[in-house]
Amino acid sequence: MTILDTIIAHKRQEVATRQSLVPVKLLEQSFYMPAQPLSLRRYLLRDDLSGIIAEFKRKSPSKGIINAHAPVERTTLGYMQAGASALSVLTDTEFFGGKNEDLTTARRFNFCPILRKDFVVDEYQIIEAKSLGADAVLLIAAVLSGEEVLRLGRLAKSLGLEVLLEIHNAEELDKTLHPDAVSLVGVNNRNLHDFSVSLDTSGELAQRIPDEYVKVTESGLSTAADIEALRAVGYRGFLMGETFMRHSRPEKACAALVQQLRATEAVTLL
Repeated sequence: MTILDTIIAHKRQEVATRQSLVPVKLLEQSFYMPAQPLSLRRYLLRDDLSGIIAEFKRKSPSKGIINAHAPVERTTLGYMQAGASALSVLTDTEFFGGKNEDLTTARRFNFCPILRKDFVVDEYQIIEAKSLGADAVLLIAAVLSGEEVLRLGRLAKSLGLEVLLEIHNAEELDKTLHPDAVSLVGVNNRNLHDFSVSLDTSGELAQRIPDEYVKVTESGLSTAADIEALRAVGYRGFLMGETFMRHSRPEKACAALVQQLRATEAVTLL
């Protein structure tokens, strides 16, 4: 099995366990259930923000431990103050070192959209995301059928959540893209089989994604030049985690990059 197969098999068991411990009726009592989520789509389209979706991630299967000690509150608040458009918070524990409490902590201290980054395989996780205070959820085309994306996406939208559909190639895009389910399309530049990363993946798929969807590029971004190059071909969202998290103060790394972007934009306007 690939690492993705292993993750999904474990996730299905994990979700079944959580459902038995915390049924949907309890999730529905959350303070966040009646709240109106913020629009990730709108924040990424704002010209006064960077378009960066700054991610809080402790580890990954490909990199191992990235940053085990960064505090959620200081890091995520620092991301927002630095000029990030939105936050992404990993809640998978087994493979990424995250937890649901990371998202609820980020929600308490931030007033920008928060993407719950996890491996969604069941409707329960959509309702759970809303109960944690998330504004958007990730659906991964590599592990879901077109019918599953449609069903999960419609549930998310009924709760006011936006859906970021993650794809790796044109086949996944054609199989799962549906206007009733998806608001944003994210191109993951990481090859799931060998973990290699190429920004060319986003470049090649840019024109395949209809303009009605906000385009997001994920993985491998590290410089202002990367962002500017992909912005030029239509991307408005730039999901960045490891680039920031490998620093002792991730929020300062984010601030430095945003400053570089603003300096570049200022020169362009001259």
